[in-house]
Amino acid sequence: MVMGSLNQEVETVVIGSGPGGYVAALRLADLGQDVMLIEERDRPGGVCLLEGCIPSKSLINAVELSEAAREAERLGLTFSDLKLDHRKLREWTDGVVATLSDGIRALLNKRGVELVHGHARFQDAHSLMIEGGGTVSFANCIIATGSSLNRLPEGIDSSVWSSADALELKEVPGTLLVVGGGYIGLELGLVYAGLGSEVSVVEFLSRLLMGADHDLVDVMVKQVEKRTHELMLDSRVVSIKPSGGGFDVQIEHEGQTLEKRYDQVLVAIGRRPNTEDLGLEHTRVVVDDKGVIETDGECRTAEPHIYAVGDVAAGPMLAHKASREGKIAAEAIAGHKVEFDNRAIPAVVFTDPEISWCGLTERRAADLGTEINVGRFPLSALGRARAIGHTEGFVKIISEPGTDLILGVGIVGTHASELISEGALAIEMGATLADLTDTIHPHPTLSEALMEAAEVAAGTAVHVHRPGK
Repeated sequence: MVMGSLNQEVETVVIGSGPGGYVAALRLADLGQDVMLIEERDRPGGVCLLEGCIPSKSLINAVELSEAAREAERLGLTFSDLKLDHRKLREWTDGVVATLSDGIRALLNKRGVELVHGHARFQDAHSLMIEGGGTVSFANCIIATGSSLNRLPEGIDSSVWSSADALELKEVPGTLLVVGGGYIGLELGLVYAGLGSEVSVVEFLSRLLMGADHDLVDVMVKQVEKRTHELMLDSRVVSIKPSGGGFDVQIEHEGQTLEKRYDQVLVAIGRRPNTEDLGLEHTRVVVDDKGVIETDGECRTAEPHIYAVGDVAAGPMLAHKASREGKIAAEAIAGHKVEFDNRAIPAVVFTDPEISWCGLTERRAADLGTEINVGRFPLSALGRARAIGHTEGFVKIISEPGTDLILGVGIVGTHASELISEGALAIEMGATLADLTDTIHPHPTLSEALMEAAEVAAGTAVHVHRPGK
């Protein structure tokens, strides 16, 4: 519904219906609260569902299926005349998004959550003005407004693609330049490479995915290099100019200024919190110079009855982190003793192969000067990986010397996104290497790799050679 000119009073109002906001609203309703959820867009679901995680993974799945079909010849399966209709693929992706968004709307309706469409601004610490008319007075509020794509640098023509534009799949350009070697740029670059584009990637830093351990990334980079036309690290885009239906691009690379032409350019340069134009200056909520709202362990801001979750709060901009915070904020409002004390927030990059990690990384341990024990198990030594023809990658377990407490897990390989949850559970529960090695894992499965890596770390491995033994 759209607000009229009436004033309303609710126990709790949630601003934003992404994975933090709608989860908070549903949990509040289950806890007996009178809840209003305010959303600017026509559909609930937020960026993740409408123009991020879900549509991108739908496209990635289609590309992976086509790649599997092409690679099937080595298994004795031959396909001819394999075609990919990007218009039908777009219809499929749109259908997935619509179904999930409608599902969220139905859940809100069944729980009695009032969904209001419009832009909300704080008038003061206990009331909001809704764009289009109407005000809402509240006892508690949860800010879950998410994030937006960073603005394009000055001088770059607005006709270049953002990640949201790329996900619309309006065309498959013959040549595509991806500016930015983060997870968004790499995932979408590989999608378009799979759809038939000749893809080049420019990254300002010396490595891709600087937040992940190098050994994990190096395995993925070998595959990226095979599927892309050119990978330029330590490089900078100087200018992008529209020309004759394409773009003339100047790139500084290896001490030279290169002149290149591309049919389309995708600029993937990160996101910023949506904390502007919320009227937060009318409250005591503290926002730092990057637009991040300061919160405590209960997700409370400096206004004790106003909470912030998801991308507007500190920490990684991940949907699953937002959902966890949404539940914590809702339960804190209901008077429960809760705190965001999670030790492992899994990170996943849906490249091919996938990369996932949680807990302490080797890079972070080195920065902290923390002594660690690392056990690695290659997928090439795993029966299931051999059977399905995906042997690139490995699993590593990071543990504390002396106690064998599991501190971190890293995975690169097929289905890494599905395997990382066991690692996250192990860290959250304070598991040791023995807890993993003594847990019977079904054979043959990819999940055995976690058990095997723990055995390597514990010095009890039987499926890899241990020098000196």
